[in-house]
Amino acid sequence: MTRTRNIGILIFDGVEELDFVGPYEVFTMSNEVYGHEGRERPDRVILISQTGGPVTGAKGMTVEAHASIADAPALDILLVPGGIGTRREAKNEVLLQWIAKVSAGCEWVTSVCTGALLLCMAGPAREKRVTTHWGFIPTLRETGGAAVVLEEVRYVRDGNVVTAAGVSAGIDMALWLVGQMQGEDHARKTQRAMQYDPAPPYAAAV
Repeated sequence: MTRTRNIGILIFDGVEELDFVGPYEVFTMSNEVYGHEGRERPDRVILISQTGGPVTGAKGMTVEAHASIADAPALDILLVPGGIGTRREAKNEVLLQWIAKVSAGCEWVTSVCTGALLLCMAGPAREKRVTTHWGFIPTLRETGGAAVVLEEVRYVRDGNVVTAAGVSAGIDMALWLVGQMQGEDHARKTQRAMQYDPAPPYAAAV
């Protein structure tokens, strides 16, 4: 029987929209695939903000949270996206302490883009092999406390910590996670349902 999991995605003002919307689509599409097969949809995907109120992303998208950090359920998976807001949240001790606390009980702790900074500052990614957006790699090497910050990779796993590079790489990481949790065949069905099949840049012009 498929295990039920709570997947929590942290959102905050200045979050990069695709960093969290991409993985949200993957996890919820995984549920849809199960539904189309007549099976129970196993995962609960929860958007969490510090106060439970709406946030405005880096590109102006306003999104309502499902829960606050105070009333969110116990999580099996935590995903911390990036965006310009991470620079502010890296100094937010309340949020960093929450990340540290909930991460201790998670099966997987993940980030996209500059969300790796928050995982490093909060502790879960400290002294781990990580990656982030190519433009943030020098900064993370200087300030994050990671053991190694890798370049030219889409995502990196170190133990139960998985960090993805910039923006669209979060989709790849989330599909990999679905494969770890639900099996590779199900992950491939999820990818197909999303019609996610990246082509080389500017392929439309050929």
